[in-house]
Amino acid sequence: MTEETKQEQAPQEAEEELTEELAEEIEAQPQEAQATEAQAEVPAKAEAEEEEAKPKRKKKEDEIVEERFYTIPLQKALIRPPKKRAPRAMQLIKIFVAKHMKMDMKVSDEEEAEELPQLVVTQEVNEKIWDRGIEKPPRRIKTRVTKDRDGNVTVYLAENQ
Repeated sequence: MTEETKQEQAPQEAEEELTEELAEEIEAQPQEAQATEAQAEVPAKAEAEEEEAKPKRKKKEDEIVEERFYTIPLQKALIRPPKKRAPRAMQLIKIFVAKHMKMDMKVSDEEEAEELPQLVVTQEVNEKIWDRGIEKPPRRIKTRVTKDRDGNVTVYLAENQ
C-alpha cells in the first residue's frame, strides 16, 4: 500500500469508530433519559417552592410602614482626602438615614436573641454616588427611604433623579 491509501483509510477507520460510539450512546440514552426525568422532577419542585417564595418577598414590599423622601447633604465628604470621598459619602448616607428613621442599632444583653433592623442602600444609590468616581461624589442626593414592619430600612434613589 502506498502512503496515500493509508492516509485515506485512517479517516475512514476513525469515522467507523465514531459511528460505533454514537450507536452505543444512543442505546444508553433511554436509561439516561429516565434518570434525567427523575432529576427534572426535583427542579420542578424547587421551582414551585421558588414561586411560593416570590410572593413572600412582594408581601414584604407591601408591608411598608413608613416612607419618606430626603435630600441628603454630602458636603462633609469633601473634607476628606480625594481618594476617600465616595466611601465617606456612603457612610454619611447611612448615618443620616439611621438618625432620621430612628433606627435602634444598639445591642443590649436582653435583645441579643432578636435580629437587629438592617439598613440597606440599593445599588442605584451606590452607583449614583460612585458615578463620577471616588474623588467627586455629588454634593447632595435625593432619596426615598422606606421602613418595613420588622424595622428594616431601605434607601432608594428618588424617581426624578
